[in-house]
Amino acid sequence: MTGSDRPARIVVGVAGGIAAYKSALLVRLFTEAGHHVHVVPTATALKFVGAPTWEALSGNPVHTDIFDGTSDVMHVRLGREADLVVVSPATADLMARAAGGHADDMLTGTLLTTTKPVLFAPAMHTEMWHHPATVANVKTLRQRGNVVLDPAVGRLTGKDSGAGRLPEPEDMFSAAQSLLRGITDGREALDLSGKKVVISAGGTREALDPVRYLGNRSTGHQGFALAQAAIARGAEVRVIAANVDLPTPLGVERVDVESAVELQEAMTAASRDADVAIMAAAVADYRPKQRTSTKMKKDDSTEESGLVIELEQNPDILAGLVSDRDATGEGAKQIIGFAAETGDETGSVLQHGQRKAQRKGADLLVINQVGENIGFGAVDSAVTVITREGDVVAQAAGMKRELADSIWDAIQVSSTR
Repeated sequence: MTGSDRPARIVVGVAGGIAAYKSALLVRLFTEAGHHVHVVPTATALKFVGAPTWEALSGNPVHTDIFDGTSDVMHVRLGREADLVVVSPATADLMARAAGGHADDMLTGTLLTTTKPVLFAPAMHTEMWHHPATVANVKTLRQRGNVVLDPAVGRLTGKDSGAGRLPEPEDMFSAAQSLLRGITDGREALDLSGKKVVISAGGTREALDPVRYLGNRSTGHQGFALAQAAIARGAEVRVIAANVDLPTPLGVERVDVESAVELQEAMTAASRDADVAIMAAAVADYRPKQRTSTKMKKDDSTEESGLVIELEQNPDILAGLVSDRDATGEGAKQIIGFAAETGDETGSVLQHGQRKAQRKGADLLVINQVGENIGFGAVDSAVTVITREGDVVAQAAGMKRELADSIWDAIQVSSTR
């Protein structure tokens, strides 16, 4: 069982905004995961979603006023007992009061007494999010060690659209789980703060003609899970997505590519100023020597002899990143590779991975067994993390989001050696 699977005491603060209805779904996700939840809405929040809803979803009474539960000094007790405080939605007004150290209601009083991680999920109109006062308040909150998610971009109240939409409940839940995992695993919640990370994800496609291509089964789920985990741990993240049909994780900069050559160019450029570069994408080993501009037709000659396609080798992107860094002293400080392997008569999955680690020279190599219905997509997986010498430094199994934190833990340990 991972740390985030253990029941935690979570305070969900709800500020006054129409997006409060999404927070009801977040509370349900927490309770269904077995966590103990206390909802602390502001008085304005109760105009959008009433106290009976919060009490029914959390199973606990709702307190709003600082004078509620005075015999128990409720705002102090909630702050002290919480493992995590999540404010959703965090309006511009609420964040201004939190940054200013106000304690004029139960929620701000709780924020001022807790010593545990606080996660703010902003929601407001675009102009309010970009206002210098809000920008300064967010900076202040982050400098104090709080996690302030970037708002989503999309439809807002009325006909407005832009940055300021409350993140989806699943995204907020994922960020909260990562913070809880850090608490129980004994690491700092924002241990990647200030680091620039670039991650490749998905699988390359090598065009035969305008319709057909050579490709693989990689979906990008693990690469995107690594990006989600890195964002939750405070990193600045860019994902180079090779044919990935997944929504971009909140706060991640995304660059889409198709072929191995395009992926090489994007990863090389993005790695120059990165602290960590992770090659999680599955790169096609070969590409057609020639690509036709029109669709290849089946005719009598191909029916008898079969279609012959001449291939040439694609660049080894991972090995290239390593050799460029070692030769010039420039590039990502840590370079992590992935090896999707199948065992055969010449060796096990681990043995093949160890040989690849020695050839590639990456600082760490993440080995995962793949095959039909194994490893690809949104399924449970297992990984082994090894050094370039082939020594095993970590092993983990479970959902890809859980594996992502285990991989980041191994990367962080490696960086201190």
